[in-house]
Amino acid sequence: MRRLYLQVYLTIVASLVLVVLTAGLVWHFVSGVAPFNQPFEVAGDIIAELVPAANAPQRDQQQAIDRLALHLGADLALFTRTGAPLAAAGRPLPAPGRNARTGGWLRSSFGPAISIALRDGRWLVARLPARQRPGALVLVGFLAIIALAVALGARPVARRLTRRLERLQHGVESLGAGDLGARVKVEGRDEVSRLAQSFNQAAARIESLVDAHRTLLANASHELRTPLTRIRLGLELVEGEPARKAELTRDIAELDQLVDEILLVSRLDANEGLDAREEVDLAALAAEECARYDDCRLDAAAVTVRGDPTLLRRMIRNLVDNAQLHGTPPIEVTIERQNDQVMLRVCDRGPAIEAGAREQLFSRFYRIPGRSGAKGTGLGLALVRQIARRHGGDAGYDGARGSCFTVTLPAS
Repeated sequence: MRRLYLQVYLTIVASLVLVVLTAGLVWHFVSGVAPFNQPFEVAGDIIAELVPAANAPQRDQQQAIDRLALHLGADLALFTRTGAPLAAAGRPLPAPGRNARTGGWLRSSFGPAISIALRDGRWLVARLPARQRPGALVLVGFLAIIALAVALGARPVARRLTRRLERLQHGVESLGAGDLGARVKVEGRDEVSRLAQSFNQAAARIESLVDAHRTLLANASHELRTPLTRIRLGLELVEGEPARKAELTRDIAELDQLVDEILLVSRLDANEGLDAREEVDLAALAAEECARYDDCRLDAAAVTVRGDPTLLRRMIRNLVDNAQLHGTPPIEVTIERQNDQVMLRVCDRGPAIEAGAREQLFSRFYRIPGRSGAKGTGLGLALVRQIARRHGGDAGYDGARGSCFTVTLPAS
């Protein structure tokens, strides 16, 4: 947006320079056209009364030029109609052009001069002293003052336009970052204000849709728990067929876990921060989770991280559950500190996953093609990465030493 501001501002300044140049060119070409040449004609009439006639002796004309040059403190030269010199005082001056008809400015080696046409056809060329004519620096300074005044006046106009666009850009970025309540102030009645109104309407619509989705998800998940509870109570009253009962119990547990993870995903999507932030002994959490399995071994150093203990426990549980469901025992959990990072690694003896599918493992409800058996909920690894990133770390897959999932977290 800064570049747009400069473009608008520089366009105004360039327009000003163009106007000044155009005015200078117009003045240059029309200075000899009436009424612009009128001052030179008046000066010619006055000077004609101060110098002898054209047929006077040259000595008289020279004396008149000397007196006039002394009085004005200027360089003077008198020329005939054809440009032949008649008299001169001071530094040399150029003769007017042969085709000149009216007075005007001339260039000379010692500075600008003016030519004045007398009524009898003669030409008087004068170069005023520096104190009596504006120098180049004075002219440049005068134009610079004009340019500065216009530039200072144009800056607030250009800045007001781009500032509104910057606020609109900030609102779009905030909405993209997850702030669904982001709105921009509507100012004016131009295209930018209409764009701001359209953005506010679109943001309000998105916020209402997302809120409706979250409400529906939360209500659906809550309603699912009620029949699950009734089914679980009914199974406890059923007698006989223990295998069938165990199978139904596992299905209910899987469905209950799915609902729990859907709720957790929804809560993480809705909140950018952590519900709790405290010092957590990661090795102790891993020890408690590994104790739930017979074939899980733990090799952990005493390290602490700062975060939400409930989320960190869920992260470790999901990794171990994933190894239990899809890997080959034994499961090995290692925790070590590497400089200012904590490395959590959960490995099993199963085959390594193909390189093309490793990044997609952390997508929601992703299934590895061609693999059968226990499926899980499809949200476990996605939650692992989401929780790790929420704590300032990340999760990945390492197939160099078997089938290993790794999580890096900032050490406390």
